[in-house]
Amino acid sequence: MPSSKAGSPQTSEDTRFFGQPWALVHVFGVEMWERFSFYGMQGILLIYLYFSVTQGGLGLPEAVAGGIVGAYGGSVYLSTILGAWVADRLLGSERVLFLSAIVIVAGHIALAVLPGFIGVGVGLVLVALGSGGLKANATSVVGSLYDPEDTRRDAGFSLFYLGINLGAFMGPILTGLLQSSLGFHFGFGLAAIGMTLGLVQYSFGRKALPEAARQVPNPLPAARYPLIAIIAVAGIALIVLLVLLGVIRADNLATIVILGTLVATIAYFAVILSSRRIDATERSRVWAFLPLFVTSVAFWSLYQQQFTVLTVYSDKQLDRNLFGWEMPVSWVQSINPVFIIVLSGVFAAIWTRLGTRQPATPVKFALGTIIMGAAFLLFLPFAGGGANSTPLLAIVGILLVFTIAELLISPVGLSVATKLAPAAFRTQMVALFFLSIALGTAISGWLVQFYDPKNEVPYFSILGGIAIVVGAGLLVSVKPVLALIKGVR
Repeated sequence: MPSSKAGSPQTSEDTRFFGQPWALVHVFGVEMWERFSFYGMQGILLIYLYFSVTQGGLGLPEAVAGGIVGAYGGSVYLSTILGAWVADRLLGSERVLFLSAIVIVAGHIALAVLPGFIGVGVGLVLVALGSGGLKANATSVVGSLYDPEDTRRDAGFSLFYLGINLGAFMGPILTGLLQSSLGFHFGFGLAAIGMTLGLVQYSFGRKALPEAARQVPNPLPAARYPLIAIIAVAGIALIVLLVLLGVIRADNLATIVILGTLVATIAYFAVILSSRRIDATERSRVWAFLPLFVTSVAFWSLYQQQFTVLTVYSDKQLDRNLFGWEMPVSWVQSINPVFIIVLSGVFAAIWTRLGTRQPATPVKFALGTIIMGAAFLLFLPFAGGGANSTPLLAIVGILLVFTIAELLISPVGLSVATKLAPAAFRTQMVALFFLSIALGTAISGWLVQFYDPKNEVPYFSILGGIAIVVGAGLLVSVKPVLALIKGVR
């Protein structure tokens, strides 16, 4: 198949992977296995933290455990800043993606073989750093496969999203089975095996990616390398000191990640908007990204509660009895990926068929957030029903609504980040979108302290109402946002 010259995205003539460029299959594969390990581990992480020692867990209070999971999830997306910076200034996206996969493997091995809080600390730090580097750069590499005018871009990202959810579906099911039958560390070990398979697969296919994926858009002058090394060492030393002094603790991790993400967000917008390397059109598009960012935070604050509040809800309130057999708690996290697998192709086909007639990105963001708020309101009929009283079918229906909302924001958000990105900040603009997920994810962990199974109505109604209001606000602001975007839909 013909392709464009080195350093440029492949042309629309390459349609070998379900109508998309063949190189997409390699990023699809490594992301699928990374999500298998990530969600497989996360599916059992929260209950590992708060289950009693006699159940094989660590016995933490639920609020503290939820805060740790939220902080960890937020840190994954927060670390996309580091991964994006290294890609844009030092190594290029493809090399950072490969190195990040190696770090993730090490993290999962640590969780599997190291005991107690040592394994949790070492493992989660490594997985967070590696996953952050992989996420931002995998998205950037996918974006490098398309010309700016290629209308297949949203469809391609939807197909990429399918790979993510194939892994996300199988991970919690298999790790949950091992956890419930053999123990938590066997579940963590399976996650390590899955990520190792992804690393091996990608190591064979990475050479097929276009040269554009390896380019360093804004190389750091060699004279500044020592300064960066000093800053890195000082940063690590400061974190260690704060932990030793008790400033950073398990019970305030979510709050610290929220504050850190807010600071990083403000700094990132300031750096990009003030850069002399972007022109007036690029600067206007970055401003247009701001309301999308805020809306994205509102969405992810609710959506990411699948891994915090909904896990507690599944353990305490959900009837998981299937013909006399109790389904593992982690299996609930595989319901959403099933719907993604089924519906991502449908959404991709819709966007492809509509072409330039599809709804503008701000409209998709607004509708997705409104629908997410409505999903939280669907918990209300089952509120206060008592332990294990919510039918499994009800959660399946609610998670279907979660999925519809997600498909209007997540793959579309990845796509618009690459479309609005200034040339000098290609990968870092994707990291900025991930910062919205970082903030929302950390908030989802922080909110666990307010969830009470005995008084659920205020919790679900207030959060659902806030999301609906935020989405409606963006919907009525579509025209001025489109004016700032300057032609990008």
